[in-house]
Amino acid sequence: MIADDHPLLRSGITAVLTANPRFSVVCQAEDGISAVELHRRWRPDVTLMDLQMPGMNGIEATRTIRQLDPEARVVILTTFAGDVQVTRALKAGAVGYLLKNTAPEALGDCIVSVHAGRRALPPVVAASLVDSFQLDALSKREVEVLRLVSGGNSNQRVAAQLGLREDTIKAHMKAILQKLDARDRTHAVMIAIRRGYWEN
Repeated sequence: MIADDHPLLRSGITAVLTANPRFSVVCQAEDGISAVELHRRWRPDVTLMDLQMPGMNGIEATRTIRQLDPEARVVILTTFAGDVQVTRALKAGAVGYLLKNTAPEALGDCIVSVHAGRRALPPVVAASLVDSFQLDALSKREVEVLRLVSGGNSNQRVAAQLGLREDTIKAHMKAILQKLDARDRTHAVMIAIRRGYWEN
């Protein structure tokens, strides 16, 4: 199964896979909700799942599919290489994580590998995961603060929106800068987006 909200991309992947006699695309989903329903109906051997889709994102869909079918083999296929997204996907039950610039041959190898019971993480993704072990993770509140800061809000406005004191926001920002080893607020936002705390 291919789950992606871009019809052209679904068509392209389908064309690549069906050109190989080893593969058959049994269904296509345009969002996470239909991916769950189609998986329930078709029980595909391997699912290629986009991360960002309307209604239900790929991580939620992966988690739901794995609850329905613990043997489901889901590979995330996305443009996001950040370690936070990779970690979330693996925790949700994904067995592979590929970037959309992956060569067709590598995509085929990945499908065969995960179908055989192995995991599939390309070197660039594995490297981001290894690097993340040396980095401090932001707390949920710190991510919330930084997202509001990324919108150009001052500490005072962030405090008002979250119902906190301005001193508390300053303390959060100090911790964020230290954890991300960032020079300033803008640098911290750039690092957080690159690591996949949220998508720009």
